[in-house]
Amino acid sequence: MRNPILVINAGSSSVKFSVFETGPDRSLLVGAHGQVEGIGSSPRLEVTDAEGRTLKDAAVSAGNHDRAMAVINAWFADHVGSDAAFAGIGHRVVHGGLRYSQPVLIDDEVLRYLEEIAPLAPLHQLHNIAAIRAASAIAPNVPQVACFDTAFHRSQPPLAQEFALPRMLTAKGVRRYGFHGLSYEYIVSALPKIAPETASGKIVVAHLGNGASLCAIDHGRSVATTMGLTPVDGLVMGTRTGSLDPGVILYLLQQEGMSAQAVEHMIYEVSGLLGVSGVSADMRILLASELPAAKEAIDLFVYWIGRELGSLAAALGGLDSLIFTAGIGEHAPEIRARVCRDAHWLGVDLDVKANAAGGPRISAAPSRVSAWVIPTNENLMVARHTRQVLDATLAPLSA
Repeated sequence: MRNPILVINAGSSSVKFSVFETGPDRSLLVGAHGQVEGIGSSPRLEVTDAEGRTLKDAAVSAGNHDRAMAVINAWFADHVGSDAAFAGIGHRVVHGGLRYSQPVLIDDEVLRYLEEIAPLAPLHQLHNIAAIRAASAIAPNVPQVACFDTAFHRSQPPLAQEFALPRMLTAKGVRRYGFHGLSYEYIVSALPKIAPETASGKIVVAHLGNGASLCAIDHGRSVATTMGLTPVDGLVMGTRTGSLDPGVILYLLQQEGMSAQAVEHMIYEVSGLLGVSGVSADMRILLASELPAAKEAIDLFVYWIGRELGSLAAALGGLDSLIFTAGIGEHAPEIRARVCRDAHWLGVDLDVKANAAGGPRISAAPSRVSAWVIPTNENLMVARHTRQVLDATLAPLSA
């Protein structure tokens, strides 16, 4: 492989990765995807090539993120050759706080700051940091780059980022940040080829997965989004509440006697689709269920998408296109159909056959607002940023 870049997306019990080769023209070609899942319980390494063929599927020893990263490194050395060291490692990091609005080469000071703001993304940030530290221990001389899910939204108008709180809190960084930025950034980069007529228009992208959000984009720049200070705000999600009256939190603390830790666990891990349905956080399971509570959970999910879509159309001052992406957005035509039907008042006219086929365009020809399905690729976005940072930062040093 030529100048391979390793992309890491670390979660609580898994480390997902992709390996990209740098072409002669500095383009990036995917070589493999994989993950170590079940960290700490029943860890397993799964790797596929660019065409989806299985390269590895076996139980491994990975009781923590350090061991998971070691497993990934060992597979790469065995499969590609120990002489083909990584040119760089790019990490998806959920929160960049006020300091980082662009990808950054990781050093001790960067890590210290990321740890300071970890409470803003408790389900994600510490796992991102654990993967960075594990990679440093395994390959201390390989440069690492942090790419932030919050960075894309820093272009929003100041008012869109502000809470109506005392100014001293705003100055400390208590404001709306938004997330899924790497996904939105990739969609923007893909539009000129897939849907060129929408690339410079007023669009809303619906990133619908276990984590879900909407983003209003005008001329390729984020204008507003549904997530706020943390990734728990906005739409109903797999296990997260989405928008919640702060008075509910006070009630739980003061009247139900719940601790802050118990409330955090509830709003992040046992609410959303799981909490309402009592069945599952998986939309596929809910769509197949006949239980009334499962149907109610789906109804609530769709309702909040429609409600927030109207809000973002207002922030944009109009709407030209609606784009679906991520797991549910890409693979659940029933959800897309319901959202589009509810958005008929905005000018969306669904093409039923095109939607069933998965697009890319799923709106009828005369639809005033076009609708699309575009698969996201956050890992490629991280690889691009990593390549750019390495070229800009390290190339001058070797000149």
